[in-house]
Amino acid sequence: MAEKLIGQDISPPDLVAKITGRAKYSEDFRADGMIFAKLLLSPMPHCRVLRIDASAALAMEGVFGMLTADDVPSVDAPGEPCLTNEPLYEGEAILAIAAVDETTAAEAIEAIKIDYEPLPFVLNPLNSLHPDGPNGRLEGNTRVGREIKTIKWTQEDFDTAGPGKMPMGEPSDEWTVGDIEKGFSEAKVILDETVVHQSLTHHPMEPRSTMAYWKNGKIYMHTSTQSVVRTRAALANMLDLDLEDVVLVGEFCGGGFGSKISGSPIMQVPAHLSRKLNRPVMLRITRYEENYLGRARPGMQARIRIGFREDGRITALDIYALGDGGPYGTNDHMSGGSTASLAYQPLNQRQRGVGVYTNTPPKAAQRGPGGAQYIGMLEPLMDKAARQLGIDRLDLRRINAPDGNSVFGPRQGGLTSVYVKEAIEKGVELFGWNERIQRSGQQSGTKKTGIGLAVSPYTAGSSGFDGLLVIRPDGKLQIHQGIGNLGTHSIADTGRAAADVLGLQWEDCEIVWGDTSQHLPWSSVQAGSQTTFAHTRANHAAGMDAKRKLQEIAALDLGGSPSDYETSDGRVFHRSNPSRGMSLGAAAERAISLGGSYSGAEPAEDLNDMTKMAVRGLEGKGLIVAARDNYPREGAIQSWVVGFAEVEVDVETGQVDLINYTAVADVGTVLHPRSLRAQGLGGSIQGMGIAMSQKWVFDPVWGVSFANRLYTARPPGILDVPPEMDW
Repeated sequence: MAEKLIGQDISPPDLVAKITGRAKYSEDFRADGMIFAKLLLSPMPHCRVLRIDASAALAMEGVFGMLTADDVPSVDAPGEPCLTNEPLYEGEAILAIAAVDETTAAEAIEAIKIDYEPLPFVLNPLNSLHPDGPNGRLEGNTRVGREIKTIKWTQEDFDTAGPGKMPMGEPSDEWTVGDIEKGFSEAKVILDETVVHQSLTHHPMEPRSTMAYWKNGKIYMHTSTQSVVRTRAALANMLDLDLEDVVLVGEFCGGGFGSKISGSPIMQVPAHLSRKLNRPVMLRITRYEENYLGRARPGMQARIRIGFREDGRITALDIYALGDGGPYGTNDHMSGGSTASLAYQPLNQRQRGVGVYTNTPPKAAQRGPGGAQYIGMLEPLMDKAARQLGIDRLDLRRINAPDGNSVFGPRQGGLTSVYVKEAIEKGVELFGWNERIQRSGQQSGTKKTGIGLAVSPYTAGSSGFDGLLVIRPDGKLQIHQGIGNLGTHSIADTGRAAADVLGLQWEDCEIVWGDTSQHLPWSSVQAGSQTTFAHTRANHAAGMDAKRKLQEIAALDLGGSPSDYETSDGRVFHRSNPSRGMSLGAAAERAISLGGSYSGAEPAEDLNDMTKMAVRGLEGKGLIVAARDNYPREGAIQSWVVGFAEVEVDVETGQVDLINYTAVADVGTVLHPRSLRAQGLGGSIQGMGIAMSQKWVFDPVWGVSFANRLYTARPPGILDVPPEMDW
């Protein structure tokens, strides 16, 4: 019997290519006759393009042509165009020039003369809500559904807020559980705080470069994406093409963190230029451009009232959050309310908010969207309340932590499982909390020691996607994956479930990913921490269907009933007489001759159309198996992490040094221990950057950015993290 693969440390299929440098990222591709594009970006946070004089640029030797907003399809507000005549943030693309090389294209960009009309701009959402405040868009300052509307608060809202307190005028979104005022009446300690969480860029190490060319009516695109098949679908929609006319290649993605979930509008530029100039076009985004075009975590500011009983139980949590949605309205100011509900289990809760358009770089989900900002704002209040109540801050988390019977959010939904209390206790042991806490507040010279902890959940699963397998005549199992490959090993790890069902060794399996011409199934976006759960289920469903079909083929050829047969070690055989069987390769040959649902000629009706198209494309290649994840699911899937830190703070300079960090995660079944550790460490290091070094900073007079380089808002480097971090 083959060894179970789930839970083992197995090297991913792309390892050798990466460490030898043979892995080809989007900007590594070349095509005959390829030319290069460069972008002209807006120098202002909000303006109108009045005149473009590109005559000198277009006359330069080596310049092939130009693409402007007038050359591409318009996009209805609040949608984001790939090029625009009304830039809504500094760094938005106005036009592109294509030339024989990037140097020539950049020189041509410098030769273009443009007249601009400056327009009102918004950097702080609160300013736009003032009665006479500017709007980030000419159409309004907020979005309700797909409609752009204008919300202005009264002067009284601002005058009565109190010193240092965020005003709370008319919300655009609201939900309530319980009786919030009753909850406050039962509280011994009530905190009323205004907290600000910054916006910060994603900083993937690979910028979002794209190469495109047309052939026989199809667009071929090499790009960097977290979600291959979903980006293909998004690009088909952007370019107004049938899905089968888009071939997308994205085998490797050098990080995304939410910024490359399913394509971005700038990917269209080389496609449009290629069609216009009849040449392959490469658009390599620079690090500077990535800071603008590459998305940012939505900033947030909130007025938080939280009430505690004498025993530490939270009786009321009232949050009013303003979201900085950038110019296109992506916000997570409301989703964090459910995270707060789950993490702290308040007996009564009200969540209100407004998402406001601003003239800052576009926003997108970033690792733990919404929840990360809320936990960052609420955890310091838990410590403050613990001091006022005279309760140990560790005990305060224990008192309010959920268990498997807890409910949360506006719908008070249940959970599949929760082991956060156990995670807390394990972390206390590993970190040595009881010993370290004695050092908290001690000072040596100018450096003072601090000891802290934080508890955070995040959603961890979705369902209903398709798994696609091919058992080839050589007996190998092909696992087709439509998700992206951004370093998490998901393309391989989630396929282990299918191999385990069939009793196969990993060396008998091959992963097919990253190229939609290779027939990939409909998959989730690789975002929101859902991939492991969603695609382990989908591949398990496909594995079970493959086993059923193998049993049917064996019974048909060898006699008996399908249930008499088992699969393992590359064979399907009779349970009571293992010598009575056939190899998987022979069964695959038989599937081809049988046709129908065995050969790929008849895909199951409940599959997504993209998967059906992939199945038909594989017809006759072996035993073709595609199955939808129809498994039952009760309750929300949530993962947890409890982090413990020791820091030294220089009280004269403000320098913070992280001395030790330990985290314990409640993650369910572990597919790949080594990969899990890498993900945990990576998330922790990004959290350190959020806490200590990364932030968008803007000139309040001119609206332009200060921290627009990697080094001015940098993520932590090797010298910024402790020598040892425990997970």
